[in-house]
Amino acid sequence: MTEQNEQPMDEFVDDPLAQTETDDEIARLTAERDELRDKWMRALADAENARKRAEKDRRDAENYGGSRLARDLLPVHDALTRALDAATEDQRAAASALIEGVELTLRELSNVFTKHGIAIIRPEPGEKFDPTVHEAMFEAPVPGTQAGNIIQVMDNGFQLHDRLLRPAKVGVSSTPAN
Repeated sequence: MTEQNEQPMDEFVDDPLAQTETDDEIARLTAERDELRDKWMRALADAENARKRAEKDRRDAENYGGSRLARDLLPVHDALTRALDAATEDQRAAASALIEGVELTLRELSNVFTKHGIAIIRPEPGEKFDPTVHEAMFEAPVPGTQAGNIIQVMDNGFQLHDRLLRPAKVGVSSTPAN
């Protein structure tokens, strides 16, 4: 009985056509396995990229979703600031409760801005002009200043986290170097 079991196996191994078919089948299966592994790895990478993209989109929506509303509130901040700057000492004395109310409103608006990641860009005269956060409204030769330095601030700028909402509007010196 042992001989009969071995004989067909010997015939199979000795048959070159059967061996070629077996080798072809192994090569086909190996190629199919490699192709499926490659597709699986690509699908896995695509899923990971989609997860990372969705996480970034979520963070961006969380951080910058309110940027339109914030941009719309900037003129309110400007108006309150201008109102306080325009009030004379006589007006402050005559309407102290009103002035205090405007100051409290401005302070509360500033606190809300801070809570939501909005920072006020407050340039000072004499600072170097930075086109990434400043907008030059005019240039003028002013004695005693250096070209490229801020000489006047018209409006403060605002930044939401790391994005510029509005540049600070400034005047810049064009005094030539001596």
